[in-house]
Amino acid sequence: MAGGTLASVVFCAFLQAGPPARFSTRFEASSLFPVPDSLVRTTVALRGAEGLEWLDRLPSIVADCERRWEIRVGPPFTPLSYNYAAPAVRAGGMAAVLKVCFPDREFLAEAGALRLFGGHGMARLLEADLDQGALLLEHLRPGTPLESVEDDQEATAIAAAVLRQLWRPPPPDHQFPFVADWGTGFVRLRAQFEGGSGPLPAVLVDEAETLFAELLASQAAPVLLHGDLHHGNILATQREPWLAIDPKGVAGEAAYDTGALLRNPAKLLAASQPGRILARRVDQLAEELGLDRARVRGWGLAQAVLAAYWSLEDNGHVWRQPLVCAELLAAIHI
Repeated sequence: MAGGTLASVVFCAFLQAGPPARFSTRFEASSLFPVPDSLVRTTVALRGAEGLEWLDRLPSIVADCERRWEIRVGPPFTPLSYNYAAPAVRAGGMAAVLKVCFPDREFLAEAGALRLFGGHGMARLLEADLDQGALLLEHLRPGTPLESVEDDQEATAIAAAVLRQLWRPPPPDHQFPFVADWGTGFVRLRAQFEGGSGPLPAVLVDEAETLFAELLASQAAPVLLHGDLHHGNILATQREPWLAIDPKGVAGEAAYDTGALLRNPAKLLAASQPGRILARRVDQLAEELGLDRARVRGWGLAQAVLAAYWSLEDNGHVWRQPLVCAELLAAIHI
């Protein structure tokens, strides 16, 4: 979610000089343990030397999971960006997915969320190794993403139904991040650009920052949120018509969880009237989920601007798609 100066420096060096010899030999020349180049680039960009060390350990982590969990792991899914994921088969023949993440707080939040969701509206967690960052998950089949549904109103209704299954109060002693923690992106943005907005439109940043603060101060009782429920994270399955994957695990009011749905998928902006589509989504999500329309629109706008800035932190460039969505949401009058 947030990269930083070190990541940018390491990534530039990686692009200019290429990976170190030991790294190249281990990953580019190995046919026994292939790692997609996209995962290599992202890991080095975001985590530098720590990322290289994690990639070095990745083959042994997978091998250890195969042994302890009695699974056979196949070639990884592609494309990959932030985590390693591959199909697996358990000893009894059950299909599963092995996901290996860098073992940081974001991973712990995902693992904790999967445990609490318990397969309700979500892929089941079968096994977990918190120290090594490994998860064995239910393999959702056929796994067709929600973005394949052409009727946007139908897709929005499906997403709303999944959200209704997910939300539940977090435990009193939970360690999940709060929505307020994610809002510190605005603090970092202002600090980076000495109070300004840098390459992001000042008017949008001002409105998003104000909205985030106002919504945070007046939010309802927190529930456990998915945190990134977009159309690519909702899959068609045999167990249920549709289930979610890849939860972030964050505590906040329910309306916050609609933000990622509003600004996705990318084909939204290719529609003839994307602003009208967004306005209908705001109305539909508010009605079907029993939420305040202004809060759905406000969280969507604030998150979209944050997403554009997180991209700048992580990758060195502003993500234009959420900024366009933020502009369209700003034009919706409540």
